[in-house]
Amino acid sequence: MKTNAQRGFSLVELMVSVVIGLLAVMFATRLMVNGEQSKSASVGGSDAMQNGMLALFSIQHDAAQAGWGLNDDLVTGCNTRMTDTQGYALAAATRGGVAITPLAAAVIVDGGQRSDALSLYSGTGMAGVGSTRVWQNYNGGSQIGVDTAAPFGFNQGDAVVVAPEPTGADCVLAQLSAAPAGSILQIASGAAWRFNSGNLGVAYDGGQARVFNLGRADKLAFHTWTVSNGVLQLRATDLAGAGQQPQAVVGNVVALKAQYGFDTRAGAAFTPKEGMQVGQWSTAMVDADGNGSTGSAGDWQRIAALRIAVIARSAVPERPAARQTTCTATTAPLSVFGTAVPAGVAAAPVQVALDIAGDTVSWTCYRYRVFETIVPIRNAGWRP
Repeated sequence: MKTNAQRGFSLVELMVSVVIGLLAVMFATRLMVNGEQSKSASVGGSDAMQNGMLALFSIQHDAAQAGWGLNDDLVTGCNTRMTDTQGYALAAATRGGVAITPLAAAVIVDGGQRSDALSLYSGTGMAGVGSTRVWQNYNGGSQIGVDTAAPFGFNQGDAVVVAPEPTGADCVLAQLSAAPAGSILQIASGAAWRFNSGNLGVAYDGGQARVFNLGRADKLAFHTWTVSNGVLQLRATDLAGAGQQPQAVVGNVVALKAQYGFDTRAGAAFTPKEGMQVGQWSTAMVDADGNGSTGSAGDWQRIAALRIAVIARSAVPERPAARQTTCTATTAPLSVFGTAVPAGVAAAPVQVALDIAGDTVSWTCYRYRVFETIVPIRNAGWRP
């Protein structure tokens, strides 16, 4: 009796099928991994682009307004005393080796290879000039006698700056606690008057100081931009809760760098009313007016522009390549301000460290984008 032979796969055929299947899975997995890596790099680059542009736009807007109300020669660069119950403090600088807190359109605190701190100051007063003069001797107290009865544009709650004329003594920022009563300005202390201590703290002789109105105190735009732990932050007088403690603005920002653009023309060639010209870029203050003193008021009045750079990184780090232990997405620190602009003005390049304190992932695993711009200090030439 005949029996039909049983048919099926042999052991060899099964082994061949398994090997072919494993090869197919391996290639499919490699294809998916490569696809995800390419997607991650593309999305990371997009994140860096978006964050960097947003950060630079925010700072650029502040820089374009900087200096309004502070562009008089009596105020710009004046060592200024300021009290704020909400904790905002003016940026520190030096003059002849002595610490000062100058009023100016911009004050840069150099961070070396780390991020700088950039303070940008402006008021909102419509006039922006010292329209009234301290007429009576001021030796303390909450009343300032001026030479104008009910000076135009001065209202309760306005921020004012008292500046010596001629220059030499300190300036003081205060707040009007009442509408002008005749020729008396009130600067009484109280919970509603954040910039007042009840006393200017500086004595002024009658006829030798002017009062500048910076507009409503709640609109006073004194801003300080910094970067900490990969986040762009802002301290501001006109942002609730941000006077002392900075508020986060944009994430995945590694560094903020800034440089002054000084007008270094000498003598009669310096004509700010006909337009400011950048002759030198520097992160540190220089003797721009050539009077032998670095950081004098004249040097602050020579700031014609700001050069600003923001470095943003991808949100997600990349992995090392196959059989590698270190990342190669970025292999060296970046430099900014390497281009010689305007024509004929030497560049002052700065190398920037990209690592962030406490980050468990190496900075070499991220991709970075650098955003740079030059912002003219337009109020520098519009001097009362």
